Amino acid sequence: MTSLHPVLDAVTRRIRERSQPTRAAYLERLRAAAAQGPRRLALGCANRAHGFAGCTAAEDKAALRGGSTPAIGIVTSYNDMLSAHQPYGDYPERLKAAVRAAGGVAQVAGGVPAMCDGVTQGEPGMELSLFSREVIAMGTAVALSHGTFDGVLCLGVCDKIVPGLLIGALSFGHLPTVFVPAGPMPSGLPNKEKGRIRQQYAEGKLDKDALLEAEAASYHAPGTCTFYGTANSNQMLVEMMGLHLPGSSFANPGTALRDALTDAAARRVVALRAPIGEIVDERAIVNAVVGLLATGGSTNHTLHLPAIAAAAGIALTWEDFAELSAVVPLLARVYPNGSADVNHFEAAGGMAFLIGELADAGLLHGDAATVWEDDGIAAYRRPLRLEGGELVRGAAVRESLDPAVLAPVASPMAAEGGLRVLSGPLGRAVVKVSAVKPDHRVIEAPACVFTDQESVQAAFRRGELHRDVVVVVRFQGPKANGMPELHKLTPPLGVLQDLGHRVALVTDGRMSGASGKVPAAIHVTPEAAAGGPLGRVRDGDILRLDAERGTLEVLVDDAEWTARPLADAPADAGVGCGRELFGVFRRVVGSAEAGASVFG
Repeated sequence: MTSLHPVLDAVTRRIRERSQPTRAAYLERLRAAAAQGPRRLALGCANRAHGFAGCTAAEDKAALRGGSTPAIGIVTSYNDMLSAHQPYGDYPERLKAAVRAAGGVAQVAGGVPAMCDGVTQGEPGMELSLFSREVIAMGTAVALSHGTFDGVLCLGVCDKIVPGLLIGALSFGHLPTVFVPAGPMPSGLPNKEKGRIRQQYAEGKLDKDALLEAEAASYHAPGTCTFYGTANSNQMLVEMMGLHLPGSSFANPGTALRDALTDAAARRVVALRAPIGEIVDERAIVNAVVGLLATGGSTNHTLHLPAIAAAAGIALTWEDFAELSAVVPLLARVYPNGSADVNHFEAAGGMAFLIGELADAGLLHGDAATVWEDDGIAAYRRPLRLEGGELVRGAAVRESLDPAVLAPVASPMAAEGGLRVLSGPLGRAVVKVSAVKPDHRVIEAPACVFTDQESVQAAFRRGELHRDVVVVVRFQGPKANGMPELHKLTPPLGVLQDLGHRVALVTDGRMSGASGKVPAAIHVTPEAAAGGPLGRVRDGDILRLDAERGTLEVLVDDAEWTARPLADAPADAGVGCGRELFGVFRRVVGSAEAGASVFG
């Protein structure tokens, strides 16, 4: 086996040492739960009867009554409003049949909510988005709290759903758990064309009917959106962590391969003995970070991965991301980092090629455990494929079929992963530069300060931003308003950049991967609502964002800067659209750097 890259080895060792007390306590709790065996065997008769009373198949009821048959709990994020989750509608019956054929019994243990950031962009509901991760984690725990299951199948795809399911499943870390994806929709309107039309609409060159037509041609069928945002980054991460079956992340819904992979996941969880809490160790977390960097994935995972790691007793920091980014090459160009979509990524070799390249370069813990077999994640270079109607291990994918979409380590898209940590008088932030041209990575310009994205858009329409400018949008962190994404800023800022202006964004809010070509210092921490220095910035202050050196500076005299009072937070508008129900989350949430989590 290829020896580990020294930086990968050093970062992993540091994480392991830093996490030793919390990881040890987590594993002790996990092993104590496993030692108790299936809780249903210790339940009283009335308790046990409640657990199988709803079974409509007589053989399932008899099997659960006996207590020795493996019982599998299904936790699903199904709804039929949202394209990514619509395919899950018929999964429970399919999974039950496959589990039954493998000698077990499956029951739907519970459902978790799945909201769509695409629907709620710029709307009040977006302020529930990040916290929905915590609700999903708690919903997963409620589903599994009956203590009657021997294994778990988690059905989830998009933004907060997969991290929430994973955090919840890790709280029942003694149970073997397999994640079951649904796949991306077929390719529609090319993402580059969609971006062009959005920008033309922002410039007033197209009307809303033309914009809606383009959006409907982009988001047109069941499955995840085809751009490489948080949803598809989730699928990549879960496979990198060994929690999917090999090659299952990006098979389209409604295909024979997708159905075969779903059946295989059900069979696998019946046979699986390795608990999820053992599989998700320091190696798996580092592999996930490497995958994120190598593919230019969503910056939302600088929030989600620390929160997921913490649920397994592992302490992951932004410095770990930054150190790995310096040595992990960028191997993929998928929109917004390129013109291709995830279907093109899959056709070029997909996860199998990516994993093989990283393993051969010593940039992957190839021996990290998985849900599939005992030969480690490096074996995922051989994906599952259909041959003659049967699911078999395919040959290793050793060459990219489209190097413009998926490149080998020997000739990468870029020498490093493109995720930087910024530090300075304004605090700490992350910036994704994989789609930012080198001549836009250092911006020094006057600040224009806002407290919401609607005000930025209004100023753009009035022509007030048509100049060199650093747009500051503060009071957008988790404590302020739940940290909504600010995607609606991308088109106007892109217009300003195309006009030749030096433009950047600085915010304590989120942008996911959609910041694209405009340099954006996001997740600034401490956030303004927690007394962070972003609250001292005034219109006209000269700010300097230097993504090459990793600095975020305000060029104001030190004495004046420290003497300035912090700006007052806007009046709390956290009511309506259910926001009042999340006030307790805003009061107790941790920092972005710690995962923006309410779980201490």
